[in-house]
Amino acid sequence: MKSSYFLDRMREQEHWRLEESINLLPSENMASPQVRALLASDFGHRYTLPVNAEFAGAYVENSYRGTRITTEVELKCEEAACEVFGSEHACVQPLAGHIAAMIVIASTTKRGDTMSAIPVEVGGYDGYGQAYIPDIFGLNAHSLPFDATRQNLDPATVAREIKKVKPQLVILGASFILFPYDMKPIKEACRSAGSKLVYDGSHVLGLIAGGQFQNPLREGADALFGSTHKSFFGPQGGLIVTNSKEMDANVRKNLTWRIVDNVHWNRVAALGQALLEMKRFGPQYAKQVVKNSKRFGKELYGRGFPLMFEDLGFSESHQLLIDQQKATEAFGMSMNDLSVRLETSNLIIDSVGRLGTAEVTRLGLKEKHMPELADIFMDAARGKNMKKQVREFRDRFTMAYRFV
Repeated sequence: MKSSYFLDRMREQEHWRLEESINLLPSENMASPQVRALLASDFGHRYTLPVNAEFAGAYVENSYRGTRITTEVELKCEEAACEVFGSEHACVQPLAGHIAAMIVIASTTKRGDTMSAIPVEVGGYDGYGQAYIPDIFGLNAHSLPFDATRQNLDPATVAREIKKVKPQLVILGASFILFPYDMKPIKEACRSAGSKLVYDGSHVLGLIAGGQFQNPLREGADALFGSTHKSFFGPQGGLIVTNSKEMDANVRKNLTWRIVDNVHWNRVAALGQALLEMKRFGPQYAKQVVKNSKRFGKELYGRGFPLMFEDLGFSESHQLLIDQQKATEAFGMSMNDLSVRLETSNLIIDSVGRLGTAEVTRLGLKEKHMPELADIFMDAARGKNMKKQVREFRDRFTMAYRFV
């Protein structure tokens, strides 16, 4: 293997994904040059561990030296997160949204408890299934009733179920998330049942930060957590915000040496920069994401592409859901094979039936561009090689919602 192998692959990756392709994955976004620079900085191989207490019989300020700037960056990142999400407390240490979920679950339950979440079968997060996080923590996984015809929770039915089951923890949020939840009846039921209510905003965190979709903390959630690289501006990672001093204390208790150790300070610095971008540009970006989803859905649907929930305006988020059965019938292939076909034209989608508008919005696309994008998409879906058209379309745009 040549010494330049990984650098060569990096250049190839960046040319392909940042110059030649159009990304319609709902689970990804593009990071600004400033965020990417911070990821490659000296912060990436440093430690900091403030103790500020007696440890092993002696006072320890920090387990390491040379941490003055790193510790300041951590605190400023938390401060920025509180400003963006309107919270009193923020934890930016989780290495991923999944890790953030584990920390919140560990901070609100004990072995033998029950946790309720949206089931995987209707788009809930796989990690909340019995075989995964609940198994690790010795919890019983319970499925919240879900109305798949509306891709949403029926709040009255969910409230009755919570009062009946009395789970210690209720998690809202899903991998397939199109519409906000009516949280008030659910919160009231949680109070009655003695349940904690938390919101996994992994997919819609950028929309929430931009004042779009909904405001989980204001609507009754004890904590909001999630991934920072889907509708949010990156980098990959997670965060937790809350207005509860007790919740924040429990989260801190479950951090160091329990679920995380070194938290990758280059990621924290990069997240701080992304939070500043979101504070400045988030409202415009989030509104445009939803506008683009609705228009792209309308344009694809009008061209015969089988999307779900046309009667509900397709989406209030960055996601559109494909009717996989109708797509299989229309194109004579599975969803996986259709995603492979589209990739040959450098149109990137997932293989489980979702389209996303977060990255194309970050690229500067608006509603007026959706008809042309839909034409390109449909030609590629029907088997025509559209690499040239994709590249020409992509060349017309540069990253928006960023500091120059």
